[in-house]
Amino acid sequence: MLNKEEIIKKYFDQNSLVNADIESFNYFVNTSLPSIVEEMGEIIPTIIPPEISDFKIKLSKIWVEKPQIIEADGSKRSIYPAEARLRALTYSAPIFLEISALIDGVQRETFTAQIGKLPIMVKSKYCNLTNLKKKDLVEKGEDPEDPGGYFILNGNERVLTIVEDLMPNKVFVQENKIGPSKYTARIFSEMGSYRIPHNLEQMKDGIFYLSFTRFKRIPIIPVIKALGLTKDADIMKFVSEEKQYDDIYINLYNSVDIKKEEDALEKLAKHIGMAQAKDKFEKVQDNLDRYLLPHLGTKPEDRIMKAYNLCKMIKKFLQVSRENIARTDKDHYANKKLKLSGDLLADLFRVNLRVLVNDILYNYQRLVKRGKFQSLRIIIRDKLLTSRIKTAMATGSWVGNRKGISQNLQRTNHLDAISHLQRVTSLLSSTQENFEARALHSTHWGRLCPIETPEGTSIGLRKNMSMLCKISQEDIQENKIKKALEPLGLKKLE
Repeated sequence: MLNKEEIIKKYFDQNSLVNADIESFNYFVNTSLPSIVEEMGEIIPTIIPPEISDFKIKLSKIWVEKPQIIEADGSKRSIYPAEARLRALTYSAPIFLEISALIDGVQRETFTAQIGKLPIMVKSKYCNLTNLKKKDLVEKGEDPEDPGGYFILNGNERVLTIVEDLMPNKVFVQENKIGPSKYTARIFSEMGSYRIPHNLEQMKDGIFYLSFTRFKRIPIIPVIKALGLTKDADIMKFVSEEKQYDDIYINLYNSVDIKKEEDALEKLAKHIGMAQAKDKFEKVQDNLDRYLLPHLGTKPEDRIMKAYNLCKMIKKFLQVSRENIARTDKDHYANKKLKLSGDLLADLFRVNLRVLVNDILYNYQRLVKRGKFQSLRIIIRDKLLTSRIKTAMATGSWVGNRKGISQNLQRTNHLDAISHLQRVTSLLSSTQENFEARALHSTHWGRLCPIETPEGTSIGLRKNMSMLCKISQEDIQENKIKKALEPLGLKKLE
């Protein structure tokens, strides 16, 4: 019979401590990169040559090769991490993108361009050390026991620390010590590049007010009616069938003059200063489609589902404020999301690809004005994307004004390096109290180490993953969840 030491040894023979980070990076290159390019859609310039009526630039297939180096004499060959460290080079691989030019609906030019270089995680699927045996690793100047999971930039080993954040697309109701509303329901709606906070408050007059992007403290009933749920009885039903809340009657009475969608859109247009615009209804609907709960969809057919969800948001608010149901525990680990290297790189790449696309548009329109445009090939600056990604990873300054995401890997000893690769940091400020966030929570058991946290201002905000902790990487598909729940009685809302 195996004893506990043999079982643990067997586990670590088959599982790396940094496996989650390596899988996350592989998922980013395999899945996230193509989906980010797909998000961009077709690029339509505002200035086109006079002889052309329609011009579009289409981005399609994207892929990353293994790390390479181009020597001074122009020769190209594979590079390994040991050489990158010794020569103070960046261990990176070229990114290739297939670009097409559509003129008057006809595909005229298709070519593959190198749009930049991506730093490659050591021991990932795209690293030249993958699948090498211990003997081969020693020949390449590597420590066979090194777990990988870090990047090499200008010869320095850099690690992207795991970031702990609140779960997006989930309603949190919290009690306020100050302010006009005793409670606030908050949801961070996240889809692709969008991350939009929505706040629901109830003022002293009993009216529920919703705030998001341009809509600041607007009564929620006109928003629900503008989305297509115009009958008061339906709104009452979707908020709560089992219990009738007086607060809902107050809100419905406050908006009793709104009978149709157009009336609600008129009120919203006045609120955001579009009352005089010719196509004010279309503009308001476009704002609702794009910025109101975008994780539920951004198409007109998704509006009714948004209305249902706003009703359920009101119900959750009333259950906490009127029935004293426990508020959502923000420190419970079921309400947290860990952003690994792949997720952080996806955020960085999404922003910088948009910068590259804008640069291509600018160069194209400048050449068209001069009458010198010949081909799309000559207007792609591959060094732009490379330098921006490299700068962010070398300095740790990330998108969203976040600092310290990338750090120099601590190499005091092997355990110090392992500990650094397992580090989890919170986005909360270390200068503020945040007592509850710093405290040890029962849900940390088996997930986070209860001992390893620094003294001083960062205590409890900088944590370390437990050695046997595994982070799930599955791509959760909505259709699979629906199929699993349908036999249990899940019914679609009509």
